[in-house]
This record gives sequence, C-alpha cells and structure tokens, in this order.
Amino acid sequence: MGYEEKIWLQHYEKNVPAGLEYPQVPLYDFLEQATKKFPDNQALSYLGRRISYAELDTLVNKAANMLLQLGVRKGDRVAIYLANTPQFIIALYGALKIGAISVPVNPLFQSSEVAYELNDSGAETIIVMSRFYPIIQKIRKNTGLKNVIVTNVKTYFPAITRILFTLLKEKEDRVTLDAADHDWNTLLRQCSAARPKINVNHEDIAILQYTSGTTGTPKGVMLSHYNLVVNALQCKSWVTDIVDGEEVTLGWLPFFHSFGMTACLSFTISCAGELVLIPNPKDLAYILKMIEKEHVTILPGVPTMYAALGNYPNVAKYNLKSIRACLSGGAPLSKSVQQRFETVTEAQLVEGYGLSEASPVTHSNPINGVNKTGYIGIPMPDTACRIVDMETGRQDVPAGKEGELIVKGPQVMKGYWQHPEATDRVLRDGWLYTGDIARMDEDGYFQIIDRAKDIIIVKGFNVYPTEVETVICTHPGVQDAAVVGIPDEYSGEVIKAYVLLKEGKSAESEEITEYLKSRIARFKVPSSIEFVESLPKNVMGKLLRRKLLEGEVARKNAPF
Repeated sequence: MGYEEKIWLQHYEKNVPAGLEYPQVPLYDFLEQATKKFPDNQALSYLGRRISYAELDTLVNKAANMLLQLGVRKGDRVAIYLANTPQFIIALYGALKIGAISVPVNPLFQSSEVAYELNDSGAETIIVMSRFYPIIQKIRKNTGLKNVIVTNVKTYFPAITRILFTLLKEKEDRVTLDAADHDWNTLLRQCSAARPKINVNHEDIAILQYTSGTTGTPKGVMLSHYNLVVNALQCKSWVTDIVDGEEVTLGWLPFFHSFGMTACLSFTISCAGELVLIPNPKDLAYILKMIEKEHVTILPGVPTMYAALGNYPNVAKYNLKSIRACLSGGAPLSKSVQQRFETVTEAQLVEGYGLSEASPVTHSNPINGVNKTGYIGIPMPDTACRIVDMETGRQDVPAGKEGELIVKGPQVMKGYWQHPEATDRVLRDGWLYTGDIARMDEDGYFQIIDRAKDIIIVKGFNVYPTEVETVICTHPGVQDAAVVGIPDEYSGEVIKAYVLLKEGKSAESEEITEYLKSRIARFKVPSSIEFVESLPKNVMGKLLRRKLLEGEVARKNAPF
C-alpha cells in the first residue's frame, strides 16, 4: 500500500534526508550554541530594538536565576501569559534552563479559561503582561498561584519609542501591583547572569501545550525537550538552502501556539537566525515594512494571514522578494489565496499539517518540489504515516481510500498531562491517532478530508463547539444550543450558533453575542446566530451537528 515503503520519499527534494541525527540535548541548547557561534548576530528585532544572541542569552540566564530566587524548582510549572515580545522568549528559555515546565497561555483568553489552565497544570508561577494583570488579580484566589511577575509591553522598546508610548498610552498601560507581586525589571536587575547549574535531560517535559486535540476537553500536551528539538530540526531540513546565521523569520504567528513555537521560535534559533517580533499581527502595513526592511526569508503562517497580505491595497509598493520559504498550516489553504500570495511575493507557498500532539509539524508539501494544492503534502523525515480503517483503527486502507490518519515519529508527545486514559486512546503502540479523516494518493501525498471530531478552526485557532454551547446555555433565556463551523475562504471556518430559547423567553442575536464576549475569547464568539424551534438529535439525545451543516450546504446551493 506504500505506507511501509514510504513511497513519499521519492518526492523529497534532493538535499532532504529520509532520516536525521538528533542531538540529545535540551531545547535551550539551540540558544547556547547560537550564542557561542554568532554572539554578535541579531537574535531579535522588536519595534526597532535589536537584541543580539549574547544579550539574549544573558537575559535568559537572569530570568532563570530570577525564577530560582522565587523558589521555582525543576518540574514546577511556569505559566507564560504574554504576547510576542522579547519577554516571552526570555521567560520561556529561562524556565527551561532550570528544568521548569513552561505553560503558554493564550492572551485572548477570558478569566475562566486562564484559571482552568493554571489549575489543571498546577502552575504556581506566572509571568504576565501588564494589560492582562487585572485578569490575574480577579482569578488568583481561585488558583494556586504563589508568584506573579508583571512585565510591560514597552520594556524592550528603543528609548525614543518607549517615551512616546508612555506619553500616548500612559493611562491604559499603567497598573498598580498588589503587595505580594513582582515587577519584571526590578527582579531581573537583581539577578546574576551566570548560567544555572541545573541538570536538564532531553527527555524531561519542556512545555505543556494546551489543546483539546482529538478528544474534546482541554488537556496539556506533554512535549519533551527532545520532541521540540526534533521537530525544529525536521523543519530546518525541509528548507534545503538554509544558511546558519543568515536567515530572518517573521514572528507573526503567536508563540503560545505550537505552530508559532516551533516554526517561528525554535526553528529560527536552531539556525541562529533573526526573529522579527510582531506583537500585533493585524498591523499589515508594519508587517510589510518589516519584511522589506529586515529582508525576511522565512514566513510561516496561517491562510488568513497570507490572504490579508496578498490582498493589502498597497502591497505592490513593498519589496518582498527576499522571502524564500512559506509554510501554511492551521487551516486549509485555498487555491485563490495561494495564487495571489505567490503572485505578490514570487515565493512558493506550501501547505503543511500538524497537531500539538506532534510538536506540531508532521507533513508538508516540498518547498521547491511538487506542490499539490489541496493536499497537506508528504511526511517529514523520520515520520511514519498510515491511513487506517475507522472501525478497528488497525487495518491499513489502500491508497485513495479514506480512513483515520495516524503518525509515528520522535516528535510525538509523551502524553496528556494527568490524563492517562485519554493518552491511551490516542497513543497506541507508538502511533498517534489524529482523529482526522484523510487519504493518501498513489504518489504518497496526503489529503485531509474531514475532522473526525467537530473542532472548528477559526484563523488557525481551535474552537471546541461543546465549550461554546455550554456557555451559550448559561444565558437565562436559552434552552439549548448547537455550534458548527461553516467553511469560509478568509478565516478557514466561521462559527454559527443555532439557539433554542426557553418557552416564553425572548432574546436578540446581538444580546447573545454581547453575553458571550465577556465570557469566552473573541475568536470563539459565533459570527452568526440563528434561532430555531428544535435541534437535530438521535434517539440517544446526541446532537447531530452534521445535519445542521448539511442544511447550510443545501441552503447555499439552493437556486433561489
């Protein structure tokens, strides 16, 4: 059938190996090696501020010693509640250098969502941006937090930018810390820049990446240092003309997400490149300016980002010819978005695939080889893949037939944090069951057909219908609700809610929308709401979301 023979290897580019040698080192070794070889090279560019590898490693060591000073020890969980700023990277690597486990938190989350991740992970320490600090003040009594370290978006601005920002946004940026909490700058200044002498093994857990994955409820994916080292090097090998010390990556994918963590952050540091930090991915003019000014060469992203850049009104005035490699993930890439972006940049945009449970990248179309539109491409080096029947999950199905995609490789997670039963369901004999329906063609290229579960992907973010439905049903006028994802060329999918009101109650869609905005992240709020008299369910009372989707398709295709 081609799975054992790995028929996809025939489509590897000339210099991409079928297998790699992976160093058994902690993730932060990338940073230390880059600092040794290229100490004066630019590691980070942040709104005009330039931070060299030597300076970055010094700051990381200070952050590591800061955490030790606060009582954080190996194996403790440290939550990182930050946007794409230098502090995210400094905090992440600082925690890793002392063997702590980093827990990235989505800055778009509402208070209940943040509290859930803190409590589930058992994090006692959090590093938080000042604008999110009020959320921590609100929830801390219901968490196990002991150490709260507050930092500011302007901390690493160039001097003149910092002054202007303070003058223009002083009121919204200023917070008063509770007596027990700490200021990032104050603590960091007091700490030694010496490298901590902590023994960190490559198999130790580095990150708890929260996702509901294939089983529906939020769980922490345990990714080891080795998992993350491997996936960064797999991605690096895929771009055959990489030159250490010379690459420039646009850091516009959020680092709290596994795709941004690996494809932007770890990948760039693995090749001692420059990472251009983009704290606001909606500022397209600034992004285009940075691509041109910094001569960006690597541009990982999600379809909505590529669509936005490709359709920007003044995009033609920017020189984007430095871009060489663009990997799209997180949602299906439409042909129109791909063609428009390639026309603008003259770079090849390829679609890939991954999931947090695999660090995340498992597949990609070749950067300069055969690129099949609508396909996720072929497996990465050292990655085995099969399509198995849905009934038993053990029988391979032939090329061209649909089944569940399962993968095996050194980038696959250790399991779910404190969820052994869920781990056993998705990890069987070393194979990760993705929950995605797919097929492999005769060339060994894979195509995702559908998601076995009903996860909705909005602009690269996973949205779990049950969670949104549960919150909708807390509205006093709502009896029941169903949430589905409607295909959308720009966002991948948009959320639609079907709401059944209680007898004698009334509500407007705007009222429901405003109710949700204060309770869940904005990207989870439905774009449209339809009030219905009933919801389709089977005899066991299980909601049939597929029936709702079929109704939407029929409505869309109706002649009038």
